[in-house]
Amino acid sequence: MTQSNALIEQLNWRYATKKMDPTKVVAAEKVERIIEAARLAPTSSGLQPYEIVVVTDKAVRERIQPVAWNQAQVTEGSHVLVFAAWDNYTADRINHMFDLTNQVRGFENEGWENYRQMLLSTYPQRDAEANYQHAARQAYIGVGAALIAAAFENVDATPMEGFSSEAVDEILGLRARGLRSVVLIPLGYRQEEGDWLVKLQKVRRPRAQFVTEV
Repeated sequence: MTQSNALIEQLNWRYATKKMDPTKVVAAEKVERIIEAARLAPTSSGLQPYEIVVVTDKAVRERIQPVAWNQAQVTEGSHVLVFAAWDNYTADRINHMFDLTNQVRGFENEGWENYRQMLLSTYPQRDAEANYQHAARQAYIGVGAALIAAAFENVDATPMEGFSSEAVDEILGLRARGLRSVVLIPLGYRQEEGDWLVKLQKVRRPRAQFVTEV
């Protein structure tokens, strides 16, 4: 099966860029569209239990790089998106999102309010680490949306789990805000010279090994 639409072409174009051109800066409007894609991503119960910290300050990125396995994209790119999940589900956080929904929609729905009470009787009572892990999985949905949006914008983006979350949290003051870093995404433009991966063919399992139709 062949796919030839523009989005699929861009997803074939993207790869985990290893070398970015430090002289090139991603335009602000492109970054905003990438962030907006993550903001519009679905999350469990619509709670959006994560935030994005956009790091452009070179000095801050230079502090992050050593605790991110010295990956050069952190400083060679022009932006680093830090996806940071809630450290716990609290009644205040749950109520805020339900109240926001009612405010935006202009009415209260009985079923929705019953659902609120169900979450309030369940989530805050769970172990904080279990709640963080659940929130982190929601953040990954936003990460996927951001990567697809970056490809659509012809912007290189390299998702990174290889970093010290504790150190990044300290550098950015995240724990004081009830957040824990989950994924870093440097944004920039590939510099083909010096990037061993740029010319290699993308490798994915064929559809027959990846999809089961029932």
